[in-house]
Amino acid sequence: MGPLEENVMSHYNEWGAVIFFIIMFGLLFLFMPFYKRSKQKPRRAYLAFVVAFALEMFGIPFSLYIISWLFGFTLPEGIFWGHTLQNVIGLWGMYIGIFISLTGLLIVISGWAVIYKEYWSKEKGEGKLVTKGIYKHIRHPQYTGFFMITLGMIFQWATLPLLIMWPILFSIYFKLAKKEEKDMLKEFGDQYLMYKKSTGMFFPKIK
Repeated sequence: MGPLEENVMSHYNEWGAVIFFIIMFGLLFLFMPFYKRSKQKPRRAYLAFVVAFALEMFGIPFSLYIISWLFGFTLPEGIFWGHTLQNVIGLWGMYIGIFISLTGLLIVISGWAVIYKEYWSKEKGEGKLVTKGIYKHIRHPQYTGFFMITLGMIFQWATLPLLIMWPILFSIYFKLAKKEEKDMLKEFGDQYLMYKKSTGMFFPKIK
């Protein structure tokens, strides 16, 4: 085993880091939208993604072992294990991933701050339609933030489970967003319909 391999393998068996990352990213559940906070399937999907990321980055490189077992060769760093873009731009891939994830985190928090004040803190959900702040541009900033946080993880440390799970995660939250919009339409009627026409679901609408 060469110096590079020793350095890369030192990432593993860091179980304290595994627990830390799971708890840290799991705390984002506190910023889930009020009116669907009882939905468990999307939460479980997001948490499964976080667990897979933490385990393969700091615990055990399952993808590497499985591919080695199936095909009989060891993948170079940057292909389904290790720093994703290591062989292309070095550790800049990690920095890009961190930037994407942090941007997603800021979007989640900024969206939560507005919806908590205008809707979440109201008794029995009797709040007004939230169109301020980031909600002026997108209707589901928390989900946009989750997409960016998990995409940033892939930029840092892509593995087979993450590449398979990300489209599934997106699909689950997309369906949840569509369901929530039907609920909002029932609650706010034409007011929500006009708001929907002027905003994007996850990203600002190009005018």
